[in-house]
Amino acid sequence: MSISASPSLRGGIDVNPKPLGVSLLLIVLGAWYLAQTVDTKHAALFVVGALLGLVPYHAAFGFTSAWRVFIADGRGAGLRAQMIMLAVGVALFFPALSAGALFGNPVTGLVSPAGTSVVVGAFLFGIGMQLGGGCASGTLYTVGGGSTRMIVTLAAFIAGSVIATAHMPFWTALPHLQPISLVKTLGLAPALLLNWAVFALIAAVTVVVEKRRHGRLVAPMLRPAQASPWLHGPWPLVAGAVALVVLNFATLALSGRPWGVTSAFALWGAKAAQLVGIDTASWTYWSTKANAAALAAPVSHDVTSVMDIGIVLGAMLAAALAGRYAPQWRVPLRSLVAAVVGGLLLGYGARLAYGCNIGAYFSGIVSGSLHGWLWLVAAFAGNVLGTRLRPLFGLEVERVKRSAC
Repeated sequence: MSISASPSLRGGIDVNPKPLGVSLLLIVLGAWYLAQTVDTKHAALFVVGALLGLVPYHAAFGFTSAWRVFIADGRGAGLRAQMIMLAVGVALFFPALSAGALFGNPVTGLVSPAGTSVVVGAFLFGIGMQLGGGCASGTLYTVGGGSTRMIVTLAAFIAGSVIATAHMPFWTALPHLQPISLVKTLGLAPALLLNWAVFALIAAVTVVVEKRRHGRLVAPMLRPAQASPWLHGPWPLVAGAVALVVLNFATLALSGRPWGVTSAFALWGAKAAQLVGIDTASWTYWSTKANAAALAAPVSHDVTSVMDIGIVLGAMLAAALAGRYAPQWRVPLRSLVAAVVGGLLLGYGARLAYGCNIGAYFSGIVSGSLHGWLWLVAAFAGNVLGTRLRPLFGLEVERVKRSAC
């Protein structure tokens, strides 16, 4: 099934009017509902979530595809954009986290233990990224953008997340370091300089690899520009990177901690399991004060859930504006199998690693957490294996033709 585009905006831009109207209506109603039933901060975070769905869709800013094209074809534009994102991120986050307050409100980073569970979890997550077809945020915004295959990935992601919560006592008992904040350990200025140096080194490596492989830097492959690209896309990768940092910083200011995604999946899975008679509340993971409170409360009170739903609606809005909202219900069997396997690995790995590409990698590194760097190394290794496995499931591995260079 597909939804036809209609040239309904000035300049003859093809948009999908029905999903455009539905997404706008739901965003407005959702913000109003949260403001009335929870508080204005939740409403604001819901809108921030919607923008976090719109930005990566319009900028074609992805983590999974960026890593895959570098691993398989040596193209590093996506990775360089991620390094810009992180460099701007630490410049904003580190001073606020060092002070412990932002605009007069207390803030804390996502700083978690670095150890065995992070290595195993991030590696599994990396494989899942390539088989499932997306990361955590990528799964949400592609679902919102109309990908029916990614609905399967999301369902498996949720299942893997809740299964992992049942096994967490085993994984947390394995060798690990205590949470280490580079900001607190090294001090603000040394932590900034060290991080910037590593970001620059990674970017430089991608340039060297790309030039050796292709003889020059290859321009990113983007869809054709619309008459009004800032409204309808596509955006430059760097613009998307900076916008994601600003929105993450807004999340810090509003919620007191950086952006996260996957804890909500575990929560949704645990609540679903309770509906079929599974006593998830008795599990060790859900017996801690914070997790028990989240499990007992309505989903609308969970900041991460509210933002995740916003991401889906924001991506739906972006896809409609771009005239690309067209769900296809026929998906090859091997691709569906990959979606299930990949989703389970994504969910299980994210819980073990204390987060995903957002909570552990992006927000972890801008929080100064050592575990964020460990996650990056282990997840990249998982992506290498996952990229090699993709053809077995009939999934594409994008490469630039040599003759085109």
